[in-house]
Amino acid sequence: MKVTKEPAPPLRQKVPVLSDVAKAADVSVPTVSRVLTSSKFVAPELRERVMKAVAELGYRPNGAARATRSGKRSMVAVLTGGTSNYGYAKTIEGIEKAARQSGMSVIIAVVESDDDEAVNAAIDLVLSQPVAGVIILEFDRPGLAAVKAFPHSVPLVVAGGGTRRTGKTGALLDERGAGKDATNHLLSLGHKTVHHVSVPTMGKHSGRTDGWRAALTAAGAAVPPILHATWEPASGYRVGQELAGNNDVTAVFCGNDDVAIGVIRALLDSGRRVPEDVSVVGFDDQPHVALWRPALTTVRQDFQDLGARAFTLLAATVETGTPPGSSTVKPELILRESTAAVG
Repeated sequence: MKVTKEPAPPLRQKVPVLSDVAKAADVSVPTVSRVLTSSKFVAPELRERVMKAVAELGYRPNGAARATRSGKRSMVAVLTGGTSNYGYAKTIEGIEKAARQSGMSVIIAVVESDDDEAVNAAIDLVLSQPVAGVIILEFDRPGLAAVKAFPHSVPLVVAGGGTRRTGKTGALLDERGAGKDATNHLLSLGHKTVHHVSVPTMGKHSGRTDGWRAALTAAGAAVPPILHATWEPASGYRVGQELAGNNDVTAVFCGNDDVAIGVIRALLDSGRRVPEDVSVVGFDDQPHVALWRPALTTVRQDFQDLGARAFTLLAATVETGTPPGSSTVKPELILRESTAAVG
């Protein structure tokens, strides 16, 4: 039997430290420190040797050490249950843009799940860095768990939807009010009731689901059973197939745009016309839904603004030591082609 010996993995190059720079420049460690911090005068010839050694070694100053010495911190952390979904990505983008404008950097830690081990691992990772404060995206169960577990010693702001119940300062989106607006729009078109396809939530229901139910109850309309989907269009398609088989369904409010697109495709594939037979409303207003046919009526959530507001609240907390009040904005209903009056 032939035995093939695998090549040994390449040795990991040692990250250069201050003493390596001093040795390469043939100066003392304090001299290197003075050059890098510009804290005291250093002869030009020595400065040149130090900077040459820094360049050749690829040395990068240690941010944690600098923060400890100076007492100044220029980094904020974002704790999130995900980064790829539209709302997550755009909120993080808003945080990063606002932070850059304030001369601060951003690190991101993903909370893999809501179990204690995953939550504590993400928190430990964040606290190992010289962060000035933390923003937690409370869009899901991992985010909510991180909010509950995070120590009070570090400034914290929450970004999410709904009404705050944990006493933390938050940049918020009034999903309940927006859910009511979407449902009332469909009722105003003559639909006797509105079916609802929900997306994963932190608890029993999201604000948008609560708003849907509140609007139906206030109008004296029947409240159909909630249909559950994931974040993916394919799950919306599966639910849409179920809805298409019920001729009493004339209006559907979906928990996000991806699910709405899946529902519409299933309705069309089943011979139900949108909006002539069934009106459909989404939630988020992702860029592609205006180009869909029919263009999707949806609720526009400004996630970049959410991220910017969260950073502004955190910066104020760090600056004053006192958390300001929360900031809440109600998302806007955008009317397009996927809803129509009952024929």
